Amino acid sequence: MLIALLLLAGLAALYSGAEWLVRGGASLAVRLGVTPLLVGLTVVAYGTSTPELIVSATAVVQGQGALAIGNVVGSNIFNIGVILGLTALVAPMRVQFQLLRFDTPAMVIVALLFLLFFRDGSIQRWEALVFLAAIVGYTV
Repeated sequence: MLIALLLLAGLAALYSGAEWLVRGGASLAVRLGVTPLLVGLTVVAYGTSTPELIVSATAVVQGQGALAIGNVVGSNIFNIGVILGLTALVAPMRVQFQLLRFDTPAMVIVALLFLLFFRDGSIQRWEALVFLAAIVGYTV
């Protein structure tokens, strides 16, 4: 019973924290004159990924790197397959060609880079720095 209550409390805290982070970040970005598309691609994306980042970082610190990798891969599969699929079922999605021309190749390149780096079953620090530099460059 205690575990169930702790799980519910954790889920409530996770939801509240993510909601606060996303709303605050999106509000700040809009006040600074950032377009809604950019808000969606950066502030909201980073805000909703923060819990996964914390779980993955905690797992790595505790020597559970496989959990971190599984978290990243599983999250990507879920976001692309389920979220995108359900959204398209609710309403047809229209995107600008420019978005597809840049974002789709970037996503494919990062996935291939992950496969290349993970051939030995681990991600080294220098490989992590490549991913970090790539996300900074992509965001800019």
